[in-house]
Parts: sequence; structure tokens; C-alpha cells
Amino acid sequence: MPHGKALIRRPSPRLTEGLVTHLERTPVDSALAVEQWERYGAALRAHGWETVEVAPADDCPDGVFVEDTVVLFRDVALICRPGAPSRRPETAAVEEELVRLGRTVTRIREPGTLDGGDVLRTGDTVYVGQGGRTNAAGVAQLRAAFEPLGARVVAVPVTKVLHLKSAVTALPDSTVIGFDPLVDDWSPFPRRLSVPEEPGSHVVLLGGGKLLIAASAPRTAELLSDLGHEPVPVDISEFEKLEGCVTCLSVRLREL
Repeated sequence: MPHGKALIRRPSPRLTEGLVTHLERTPVDSALAVEQWERYGAALRAHGWETVEVAPADDCPDGVFVEDTVVLFRDVALICRPGAPSRRPETAAVEEELVRLGRTVTRIREPGTLDGGDVLRTGDTVYVGQGGRTNAAGVAQLRAAFEPLGARVVAVPVTKVLHLKSAVTALPDSTVIGFDPLVDDWSPFPRRLSVPEEPGSHVVLLGGGKLLIAASAPRTAELLSDLGHEPVPVDISEFEKLEGCVTCLSVRLREL
């Protein structure tokens, strides 16, 4: 039974020029990155997701991190206005694809900035990281877009990592997981679990108890397995060099 569609975007030929904020720049193997991206897409398809390839953004080095372009709640797609100006051209093709897929589209407007990687949804609660790529005006516009639809929007400080979902993601039961040194404040999250590795902070819910997780987090995978989940490891080493993680590389759209 298909779970839904997943938007993905092929890495730009300029991937090696991608932005880095909290890491020192290290060489990225472009050919290996493309192989890893293809295996990432294959993992989604193998677990019930139909991948939809957004039109390439070859002039945008960070375009592969498609998660940052849009935030979804119910049938509404909120097109982001990335905090890094160089990333703003990434959103147009994503918007076109979402309109084609029947989503209602609205947009973050200047002076607001919002990156999709700063938004973590658990049920009807929408946590939004503020402090890096997302500003107060962006949070206010997200609140205005989603609260009338039944969302509870909670702003969370982010200072130690690029995005909120660089520090925390959530398990199927809404337990928020994260690596302690990267979390500014655990208090907004009523159910929480510390993990032993930084890459273990990031999981994608594939459905059926399966969790997509970076291959660089084996101890976290073991912990989650002991808790009854089924980790699905993927190697994304080249994207990790650019502060990417498993959530960044797709936007999952469940069936309406």
C-alpha cells in the first residue's frame, strides 16, 4: 500500500559550492553524492513512497535539499522564503509541482524568512526553529497560515545548528529525539529521547515502524531497534559534509 509521494531533486553540478555554516568545509565527491542520492530515492520507493523528481535547479548548489523549500499542513503547502538569499530561486519549481499535485499554495512574504528544515510536525503540533535561517516574521506567517487549520505552533530557539531538524526529529509516537549537545532547549517537547550520535538525531518516518536513518549513526539505529522500530540505514556522507541529513533530501506528501 503506497504511503504517498516524496518530492526529491537531483544534485546540482555545483553541489560542491553548497553553503556551510556550522562545519568546516571539506571536499565533496560529486559523483558519489549522485550515487548516494539515487540510493536514497530507491530506499523511499522500496518502502512504499512514489518519488516525484522536481525540475533540476542546476544553478543552485543547495537545491538537492528540497525540504527547505516548503512546509505542509493538511492540504496547504506553504512555500518558504529561505534565509539564505542564494537559495530563494529553489522554490519556484517546487511550487509548480505542488500545484500540479493539487495542493493549495501560499507563500512566506518579505520580510519573513523560513526554511523548511526549521519545521518539525508531530500530529497537529508544529515546532518551528527560530534564530538561524528562520526569523520572527517567518514564524508569525507560518502561524497565520496553519493555526486556522488546527495547528498548534510552538517556536523553539535554534543557535547551535543550521536548522531545528538538524538537532531534533520525531518518532511515530511523537517522541522527539536529539543529540544533547545540539539542542538549545528540550523543554518544549513533552516526550523526548536523547540519542548517542549527532546523525542519529534525524529520522524519516517511512511507515510501518520503519525509520530512514543515516548509516553514520549505528548506535542510534541499535537503540531505536531495541525500542521496537526498524531502522533503514542509508549512506549520505557527502551531504553530511554540507550540513545535510536524511530529512533534507525529500518532502513527503501523504495522500489527501
